[in-house]
Amino acid sequence: MKRRGSWIAGIVIALVLAVGAWRLFADRAHDAQAARKGGGAGPVSVVTALAAKRDVPVRLKANGTVTAVQSVDLRAQVTSTVREVHIREGQDVKQGDLLFSLDSRTEDAHLKKALAQVEKDRADLGTAQRDLERQRDLFKQKFISQAALDTAQNKVDTLSGQLAIDSAAVEAARVARAYNEIRAPFAGRTGAISVRPGSLVQPGATAVPLVTITQIDPITVSFTLPERELPGLQAALAAGPVQVTAAPNAGGESLVGRIVFVDNAVDTATGTIRVKAEFRNGRAQLWPGMYATVTLAARTLPGSTVVPAQAVQTGPENRFIYVVGSDGKVAQQIVTVPYIEERFAVVAGVAPGTRVVVEGAQNLRPGARVKEAQSGQGQTPRTAADA
Repeated sequence: MKRRGSWIAGIVIALVLAVGAWRLFADRAHDAQAARKGGGAGPVSVVTALAAKRDVPVRLKANGTVTAVQSVDLRAQVTSTVREVHIREGQDVKQGDLLFSLDSRTEDAHLKKALAQVEKDRADLGTAQRDLERQRDLFKQKFISQAALDTAQNKVDTLSGQLAIDSAAVEAARVARAYNEIRAPFAGRTGAISVRPGSLVQPGATAVPLVTITQIDPITVSFTLPERELPGLQAALAAGPVQVTAAPNAGGESLVGRIVFVDNAVDTATGTIRVKAEFRNGRAQLWPGMYATVTLAARTLPGSTVVPAQAVQTGPENRFIYVVGSDGKVAQQIVTVPYIEERFAVVAGVAPGTRVVVEGAQNLRPGARVKEAQSGQGQTPRTAADA
């Protein structure tokens, strides 16, 4: 009997514990459902901000490639040997600086010969002109015939023509002599030097360049933009210079420049258009061939409604924002987002001055009651402009 009574007591205790556990789980499920419906649970802590109205510049970002404004391979124009190299590799040079001197002894001799011939022509012409003056005096005195006077005049004319020919030969000799002095066509930086004193150089496009000069300052960045941005870019260019910012991907400070070139055709394969921006590069932060991130604002959205970017929620069919009403309850407001940046978003469908939920939206359902809480930075943004 005692054993049967202990079994009955155990069964009763087990039933009591099972009923208690069932009621505990049922109460918790009821509380969770009430919280989802905004019912008996307390208000949900959220961070809110006021939607603001302002003009928003549409910032475009693109990956670009740094390119030199101009670069040239210098080659010899005559077959000769290098007499002297006046530069070092990687040296900054100015326009007109002497870079290489070639063996010019033959050209120097030709120039001297041409100059001497000009001096002889001038002496002969002077003698002929003095003889012509005497012939004219004799002709006036009827001592010589017209034919003799014409002969003297013809000699002067012939020597004048010969002087002109030989003067042109001097200029040609000077040009040939100048080919032996290779100078910088513009200011830039030298690359690797492929010759040394005594090296034989030859003309021709297939010949190895003596050196390459690349202009570093100013410098350009080439990038592409979607074709839909072309009308805004053209309007901005018509209004004045368009500023751009370039940040080297290798690190360093950002540089501010301006758009200098928009291509005359859209790439049909990619739907983009090529653009170039020019930058002052006195400290050589941009280098030809490196990559850079370009940012520009080609157009502006006037009078736009702006909210913090994290206030915009994405649903299965559309985007929406939780709006806080005067009664402290939230409502789901469907919006469209024509433009978004890292910190704010331009939305349509919400009036400026509306209080929107920025943080804590994951715990909300339409109709839930909310209370203001501090953001993770320790302060509550009052407007979207603070975001």
